[in-house]
Amino acid sequence: MSSSLTDCYRDFPFHKQTMNGKPLIYLDSAATTQKPKQVLDAMYGFMANDYAPVHRSVYELASHSSTAYEEVRQKVAQFIGASNHREIVYTKGTTEGLNLIAQSYGSFLEPGDEVLITEMEHHANILVWKQLVSSKGIVLKVVPVLDSGILDMEAFDALLSKKTKIVAVAHVSNVLGTINPIQEITKKAHEFGAVVVVDGAQAAPHLPIYVEELGCDFYVFSGHKMYGPTGIGVLWGRYELLEKMPPFLYGGDMIDYVSFDKVTYQEAPLKFEAGTPPIVEVIGLGAAIDYLQGFDRLEVYEKEQKLLATAQTKLKKMNGIRILGDGNPRASVISFTVDGHHALDVATILGLKGIAARSGHMCAQPLVRRFQEESIVRVSLGIYNTFHDISAFIEALSEASVLLRPELSY
Repeated sequence: MSSSLTDCYRDFPFHKQTMNGKPLIYLDSAATTQKPKQVLDAMYGFMANDYAPVHRSVYELASHSSTAYEEVRQKVAQFIGASNHREIVYTKGTTEGLNLIAQSYGSFLEPGDEVLITEMEHHANILVWKQLVSSKGIVLKVVPVLDSGILDMEAFDALLSKKTKIVAVAHVSNVLGTINPIQEITKKAHEFGAVVVVDGAQAAPHLPIYVEELGCDFYVFSGHKMYGPTGIGVLWGRYELLEKMPPFLYGGDMIDYVSFDKVTYQEAPLKFEAGTPPIVEVIGLGAAIDYLQGFDRLEVYEKEQKLLATAQTKLKKMNGIRILGDGNPRASVISFTVDGHHALDVATILGLKGIAARSGHMCAQPLVRRFQEESIVRVSLGIYNTFHDISAFIEALSEASVLLRPELSY
């Protein structure tokens, strides 16, 4: 592995590529991250030498595979500061984790019970609760976002009540980068007896996470946003809650006893992991955790903060640039618009200059519309980004601004 954060980009094969004849500058890590060679090697090595079904066979190769698979569960627990590895449930990603909670724990809700979410949620943390409005008769309430990009905590306090059963909130906004005060939210929600669900998809790659210190009841995130493969994610839940929740999927591996008259299920976490699991992806997740744990997590955060500050300072010097939520403490993300031009046009020209940035509504239409926009440009950072990347992005954006509208240049 690289000796320092300074040259860790060398661990990522993508940085040698070009895009449209230009050196590739990847600024779309909030969508999905690139993978270091260590993760790719671990997955290939497992497939080539150690692959076998887990939990199903007693021969030596299968035993080794099962051991490696379960060791990752312990790595995940350590990574997020959970004391019990049996609280770690493998999922396909954050979206499935949220669906699992909504369908399984949500089965305890009754008509009139309230679920409190925020205006800054990803669609995945909106739609799962919207389904319960129609299927269970729950009431969905929404905490607004201030112009600065932070949650309106006075409104949050006012919306909390004894009817509130679940509070579901992003740890970090995928549009604004806002880092939400999870400890404060959790403390207040627990005073009303509500459980707290945290979408950690954008936090896990960037922030040190200690779920027991945060105080939340559920925490979900995805492997592919933290330098691991797609198709694997994690749901952490307090064991006493997981224990009483019904299964989400049904099939092999999650059962204890099956007859045509009676069925019993394994204990958590296995009762939530029906079917043949994503074995290779779990190994990749473990390798990604090993990679991240090889660095000081606080140093990773501080490096990204310096890059963000540089990008934000330079963007503010450009005419016609509007940064959404300008003024909030943010992690890894800056979203903006160029006055008078569609975000797609801006992102297209950036792409032609080798800059991989995203345009659109970022799967957060209510939040984007809250800022009176339909489409925005987003740049988001990873551990592999450098100050050179920021300079290249600003130069490309300046050139794009001139091409789109000359008076918007420096």
